[in-house]
Amino acid sequence: MIVDGDVRKSINGVKSALPIVLGYLPIGFAYGLVGVKSGFTISQVVALSLFVYAGSAQFIAISLLSAGTSIVTLVSTIFIVNLRHFLYSTSLSQYMKHISRKHIPILSFFITDETYAVAITDLQTNSEYTEGYFYQLFLTSYTAWVFSSFLGAVSGSLIGGSINIGLDFALPAMYIALLLMQISGYKKVFISVFSGLLSITLMFVLPGNTNVIVAALIGAGMGVLLDKWVRNL
Repeated sequence: MIVDGDVRKSINGVKSALPIVLGYLPIGFAYGLVGVKSGFTISQVVALSLFVYAGSAQFIAISLLSAGTSIVTLVSTIFIVNLRHFLYSTSLSQYMKHISRKHIPILSFFITDETYAVAITDLQTNSEYTEGYFYQLFLTSYTAWVFSSFLGAVSGSLIGGSINIGLDFALPAMYIALLLMQISGYKKVFISVFSGLLSITLMFVLPGNTNVIVAALIGAGMGVLLDKWVRNL
C-alpha cells in the first residue's frame, strides 16, 4: 500500500504540472522567437532557459542585452523583478519542514509564479506529499519551458525576418487562469480584487515591479485581519 501511495503522489505531481505545461508551450515558444529575433543564437536563448528559468526576467534580459545594457544594470533589474520569489519561498517553506534539507536548495531553483500557484493550491487541500511531488511538478514544468524555448528559437531561425504571430496574450492569460484556480470563497475574491487594484495604482508611483511586492504584502496582511475579524464574529 505504501508503494502504491508513493506512485500515486508521484503521478499527481506530473498531473498537476499539465496546466503549466500547456501555458509554458506558447510563452516559451514566443520567448525563443523573440530571442532569435533580437540577435541571439539558439544556444544562448536555450542557455537562459536552462540557467535562469524565469519567464519575465528572460524577456527583460533579452531586451536589455540587445540594447547593450551593463551587467550591473541587468542583474539589479532582474533582482528587483524577481523579488516576489522571496514571498513564494516563505509561503512554501511551511510545507517543506519534513523534507530533507539537502533537497531545499535544488527545489528552490524551480519555484516560479506558475509552479508556486499550483503547488500552494495542491498543498492546501492535500497534506500527504513527499519531496517526490515537488520534483515531479517542478521538473515537468522546467522541461516544458526549456523545450518550448528551444522550439521557438529553432523556428525563429528558420522563419527569419519580422516575427509577429500574436502570442502577447499568452502570459497574462496563464496568470489569470492560475489566479482563478486559487479563488474560492468571498474572502479570497475580496483580497484578490483589492490586491490587484492596489498593484495597478502603485504601478504609477513605485519603480519596476515593486508595486507587485507591496500589493502582495498589504493584501496578505488584509487577509490575516479579515480572518481574525470573521473568527471574532
